[in-house]
Amino acid sequence: MTDQTERDRLDRRRRAFIEAARELFVRLGYERTTLGDIVDRAGGSLATVYKLFGNKEGILEVVVFEKASSGATLVREAAEKGGTPQEILHRLAISFQAHFLDPEVVALVRIVIARSVSNKEFARRFFERTATRTLDSLQQLFADWQEGGIELNAPPHILAELFLGLFVSDVHADAISHRVGIDNSLERLRARTHFFVMGSGVLENKNANISFEGSNGL
Repeated sequence: MTDQTERDRLDRRRRAFIEAARELFVRLGYERTTLGDIVDRAGGSLATVYKLFGNKEGILEVVVFEKASSGATLVREAAEKGGTPQEILHRLAISFQAHFLDPEVVALVRIVIARSVSNKEFARRFFERTATRTLDSLQQLFADWQEGGIELNAPPHILAELFLGLFVSDVHADAISHRVGIDNSLERLRARTHFFVMGSGVLENKNANISFEGSNGL
């Protein structure tokens, strides 16, 4: 077997382990899932799992960081489609809600919250890979608008924190309540985004009446 063939085999096996682990972690929870369960689901051997990931926590990190990725890409994509700041924020709000409230993401956040109690380094890496990068991208977006002549009502870093906070609070509420009594409707999302737009100063025409129905194409 050539080195390339072996690498390809390990890559396929690695992907199978990750997919199996994600499904089992979401369905059974991290504590109830064993490495044996993952091997039974994906095929292969425990020896290969240890070779690729080290232990169960190693495969958890890969699963969590792959799925619960930074929202920086969503910020960039929303901005690249163009439009006024308020249109971009409404577009981004829809993308953020779809991403952060994805049932798999919420299930993994529950695991992260539980693991962070005993593993502060894991929690720190998760925060840096997700919230920190997303905040940096949002802050740059508001800074770009400010440099373009829009008079913001707060510094870019404050607006970034407030906007992201709309979605962080929702994912935490979802993770704790299992969606019992939680309103994640599009109407609520549009209303909250509209309120943020009005308060942030990004609305170029202060007398404009932006409908909660959102901008064209949203």
